[in-house]
Amino acid sequence: MRRFIVALASLSLVAVVLVGLFAFGIVGVPRAVAASAGFISHHSAPRIWGRSNSTSTNWSGYATTGTTYSDVKGSWVEPTANCAVTSSGYSSFWVGIDGDGTNSVEQLGTDSDCSHGHAQYYGWWEMYPNPSQNLSTSQYPVSPGDALAAEVHYNGSGSYTLTMSSSRGWTFTTTQSASAKNGSAEWIAEAPSSGRILPLADFGTVTFSNCTADGKVISANPNPDAITMTGKHNITKAKPSALNGSGNGFSVTWYHS
Repeated sequence: MRRFIVALASLSLVAVVLVGLFAFGIVGVPRAVAASAGFISHHSAPRIWGRSNSTSTNWSGYATTGTTYSDVKGSWVEPTANCAVTSSGYSSFWVGIDGDGTNSVEQLGTDSDCSHGHAQYYGWWEMYPNPSQNLSTSQYPVSPGDALAAEVHYNGSGSYTLTMSSSRGWTFTTTQSASAKNGSAEWIAEAPSSGRILPLADFGTVTFSNCTADGKVISANPNPDAITMTGKHNITKAKPSALNGSGNGFSVTWYHS
């Protein structure tokens, strides 16, 4: 986050100035505040080149384009955040419709984050451009090793049903409305955003499986695209493996925050 030192004679004046700075987006929102207030965003569309081996500043995984999509499914095992390496960092794992070449995203998933050296795990959903919404950690707990399965389904007439279930025995579902193009499908590990792309937490390796779009495995869809996340000076931050032999699974490995 950008930090500012303000020398003022009155503490009340400091509070007024800080409120103004937050209101105008000059001071970044701390991650703990951002999560509870819904300011963390997973929507940022990747800036990608090519159609089979692309790069992005915030996504790593697979996407497919070239048709319209009404159903996307995928599973993953929640990875452990290595907070000894990334004391403060954030990593999201999700499935969704739209976002690659379109200006909306309908998605849900989980996070493995680090806050001052302490790991935090939780679920969330987002209908961008609306803010991300976190799931109650008491009702929908998430821990390393949990098996998650998620689905985004387009019901027609602008209605979407988002569902996620856990090996812990819970299932979350919500139905939302959006005006969207249904122009892509994704299975992604992401560095989420809060005014800017946040540092990527060291999640080791996350494995996605049972990935389908409209009932077809990734490899059977048009334009399956392996996306590598890159940072400044083209440093690799996270990279997907090749698709498995069934064409419906892969892993993403962390390299840099």
